[in-house]
Amino acid sequence: MTEPLSQNQKNRKKPPESKENKGLRDFGKYSTLAFQMIVIIGVMTWCGVKLDKVLGLSTPVFTIILSLLGVFAGIYTAIKDFIK
Repeated sequence: MTEPLSQNQKNRKKPPESKENKGLRDFGKYSTLAFQMIVIIGVMTWCGVKLDKVLGLSTPVFTIILSLLGVFAGIYTAIKDFIK
C-alpha cells in the first residue's frame, strides 16, 4: 500500500528543465508523430492493395483512394497532436 503524500511532498517544486531534456523531449514528440503518420499511410495503402486484389480490379482504385485518405488522416493526426 502506498502512503499519502505529505504537504511538503505536494508543494515541492520540480527542478528547472535543462536544454538537453527539452531537446530530447521534442525529439521524442516529433519522431512519434512521424511514426504515426507512416503507420497510418502504410496501413491504409495496404488495405487498398488487398481490396483491389480481392475484388479483382485491373486499376488500383482502392489503393489510390485509401492511400490519399491515409495521407489526409496522417496530416490531420499530426496537426491535432502538434497543436496540443
